[in-house]
Amino acid sequence: MIFFQVILPVLLIFLSGYLVQRKFKLDLKPISTLSIYVLQTALVFRTFYKTALDMQLFYIVAISMLLLVGLILLTQLASRWFKFDRQQESAMMLSTAFMNSGNYGTPIILFAFGETGFAYAVQIMVFHSIIMGVFGVYYASRGKAGASAAIKAVLKQPANYAVIVAVLFQQLHIVIPDSYYQAINLVAQASIPTVMLILGMQLANVTLKSFEWRELSTASVIRLVASPVLAYVICLFFPIDPLLQKVLVILAAMPSAATTAMYAIQFDTRPQFVSSSVLITTVISVGTLTLLLNVLQ
Repeated sequence: MIFFQVILPVLLIFLSGYLVQRKFKLDLKPISTLSIYVLQTALVFRTFYKTALDMQLFYIVAISMLLLVGLILLTQLASRWFKFDRQQESAMMLSTAFMNSGNYGTPIILFAFGETGFAYAVQIMVFHSIIMGVFGVYYASRGKAGASAAIKAVLKQPANYAVIVAVLFQQLHIVIPDSYYQAINLVAQASIPTVMLILGMQLANVTLKSFEWRELSTASVIRLVASPVLAYVICLFFPIDPLLQKVLVILAAMPSAATTAMYAIQFDTRPQFVSSSVLITTVISVGTLTLLLNVLQ
């Protein structure tokens, strides 16, 4: 059964992080910094060092951008329908347009489709992080920080530089000695379990003071239902590997990205609502992802 084979093992790791954080109240910043600057950077480098540049990568970029545009338009339509103000619309955008493809999506893909699917998922995760660094910051700031903050956010992501270096090594046929590659691989292997624990710890810090049912339900439907449907339709227009199509659709069905909650706090864009969206969509996704994985497999 998909739930016990794929979803539950991931949830147990999240739960471990959640329980540790509830008990010990650890400072997440140094752990997150270690994960971003060392572990994930090594994972990204390893993936792109071994992954050939081909049309599949171009399709990943094209489909991801089309999905982003579609989700933005859909969220704007919903905001107009419910007559949300600008700040409400921005908070909705943070909750709907950006999915948790990193510390939730990649392990799900690994458990469901193995190393081949996982390699696709890491490539998608890297591009999604760039998208969030630009468009996520823009919608969080909406004129307060603007393009300069978005550019700074992108420039601060070491994984982006790891992509460039790895591609150069690959194209110039620079061979990394086995002992050094094993060291990189060892650090890379620690990335996924660490970010999974971090998500559980982040969820332990979310407080639900009051539910905004209309906004939360709208965000949940767009993020967990409309997003994978839209991704599936977009994929039909591209001659992509069937496995890549499944990976893209499943990642599109992930809950709201935890990173957007940090953006909302930084720019004071209704952080309580965005944090609530992360928690609520993560909980609901247990059922929606189980259903989707059953359909796709």
